[in-house]
Formats: sequence, C-alpha cells, structure tokens
Amino acid sequence: MLGLGAAGVVAGPALQRVLESGLGAVADKDPTGLSGLLPNGGGFRYYSVASSVPRKSATDYRLTIDGLVDRPATYTIDRLRALPQTRLVRDVQCVTGWRVPETPFEGVRLSTLLDAAGVRPGAKAVRFTCFDGTYSESLTLDQARRPDVLVALRMQDKPVAHSHGGPVRLYVAPMYFYKSAKWLSGITVTDSVKPGYWEELGYDVDAWVGRSNGRDDAPTG
Repeated sequence: MLGLGAAGVVAGPALQRVLESGLGAVADKDPTGLSGLLPNGGGFRYYSVASSVPRKSATDYRLTIDGLVDRPATYTIDRLRALPQTRLVRDVQCVTGWRVPETPFEGVRLSTLLDAAGVRPGAKAVRFTCFDGTYSESLTLDQARRPDVLVALRMQDKPVAHSHGGPVRLYVAPMYFYKSAKWLSGITVTDSVKPGYWEELGYDVDAWVGRSNGRDDAPTG
C-alpha cells in the first residue's frame, strides 16, 4: 500500500496533465457544451461557446486596444510580459456553482493598458472580444480600472493553457467567472456598456460574486 501511495504521488501530476489535455481537446471540438460538465483534476470545467477555437502561439498572438483612445496599440506576448506584472490569489467562482479556491493569476493590470492608450473624455466602458470568434464581454470603465482586473498571462503559476483561454485571458477577480473572457484578442473603449455573450442570454451585466444572478456565494474579492 505504501508503494502504491508513493507511486500515486509521483505519477499524479503527469496523470493530471494528461487528463487536462484530453478534456481540453474534447472541449475544443464540442459544440454542445456538455464537456463543460466534466471537472478536471484542478476543479475547473472546460467550456467554449464556439464549435472550435484556433490556437495562438507566442509568435502569432496579438492583442489590440482601440476605440475611444488617443493611442491605439497592438501587443505581442513579449510586449505584455515586459510590463509590470501583478499576481493575485483568489477563489474562482462560476455562476453555475462550482468553485476553485486560492487560484493564482498573474498578468498586467488592465488599468495599465488603458492608461497607456489614453482614454478619451466621454468613454464609459470597455468591450472585450475573443479569437474564438464568438465570445464577448464588457465592464464599465470604473470596473475595468480596478486593481484586481488583469490581462492574465499566467494561471496556477504557469502560462495560461489554450484550454483555459490562453495564451492571454481576462481575469476579473470579484465577479463570476464568465466575466473573465478567455482567448482575449481585443479591448475596445466605448461610450456605453454593451452586454456580452451570456448577458444577451439573461445573465447579469454587473456580475459581483454573491450579489448578482440570484446567488449568495461568498465574495471572491
């Protein structure tokens, strides 16, 4: 029994990586979303609203910032990595009920990118688009400037995997996880909040954990 236990400790991380990779591959090709019902070893569930999602490498990934800004910009992975990085460790709460405690995220504060772009007077909100070609999200400008909103390059102390929305995703710590858009490709400053993918289907636009969507979960931030 001791031998089996020791073998499990050694093999566990490798088996978890295989499980995550396998479930991620299934989710990439699952237009039904049923694969989202399968938790991986880390407690997360894979979900995509698109039938498939292209992969982006550090070489071909680009993040654009445009809209009501003075200095539109395009960022590569290297350019994002060169900026000051912030690490947050918070619980992740899905509006469907599952929760993953004390999950590290690391990346650039969204406010840093907005300040660099020079937000124009009259701007009220920020819209996010994704390279899956389908998903979108929005925050008010005040929400976007919070110190716990990141353009995340790392998750669980490693680069954000494709199946978790990598190589770059949004992380909005105090809100339900649907606000943390995966496969982030565009940040557009706008004059009003434009409801995102799930808000169009009935979810709350202001998705504070424990204070929206009729739920009473413990706050995450």
